[in-house]
Amino acid sequence: MTFTIYPAIDIRGGKCVRLLQGDYNQETIYGDSPFEMASKFANDGSEWIHMVDLDGAKAGKRINDHHVLKVAQELDAKVQIGGGIRTEEDVAYYLDNGVDRVILGSSAISHPDFVKKMLSRYKEKIAIGIDARDGYVAVEGWLKTSEIKAVDLGKELAEHGAEVFIFTDITKDGMLSGPNIEAIAELGEATGKEVIASGGVSTLEDLSNLRSRSESISGAIVGKALYTNKFTLKQALEV
Repeated sequence: MTFTIYPAIDIRGGKCVRLLQGDYNQETIYGDSPFEMASKFANDGSEWIHMVDLDGAKAGKRINDHHVLKVAQELDAKVQIGGGIRTEEDVAYYLDNGVDRVILGSSAISHPDFVKKMLSRYKEKIAIGIDARDGYVAVEGWLKTSEIKAVDLGKELAEHGAEVFIFTDITKDGMLSGPNIEAIAELGEATGKEVIASGGVSTLEDLSNLRSRSESISGAIVGKALYTNKFTLKQALEV
């Protein structure tokens, strides 16, 4: 299995931002144009771009979708998008307009039948985003923590066709303190499916450790480390 780097673009108010541990009150703006940022990543050789509609995640509906579609339709890179996707119409809207993969997160808890239906219909074009705090699934833009264990949710959805998971340890996100490699590997080993690591990557060594820890870890989403010049995207792709 190849290991893929997913440079991250989180959109809030039309700008490229990063939040600290998912806290909307701890925001840093890194760019005024998601498209320009995505263009830079694509030009540097990235095969995929990971995008999140933060406004949409909080509001429960698509808000920054026009920024996402512009990237998907005009750049030579695949796009996966999460945030504010709550209906079949939302999923079809993105997949019919150039987006390669849609991420369903909170819906896996709040509307499990909907998520299972989307998995049945779109298969690997659906990624299940599992955001966890202390091993339990967080929902509603990370504002609340459920009583469901991340591994248990993963195993259930794998039985219903999930092939790709994105695992985020919220306590690591934006902290540049290293990813929770054991939790990421645990999810992959429990489900037997592909897991993309998210949150905490701060060094090239983190990427090497993720790649070597488990065959089920298929890639890593990298955000703040790129924006704060801990390393370049080209360096990450070489590793």
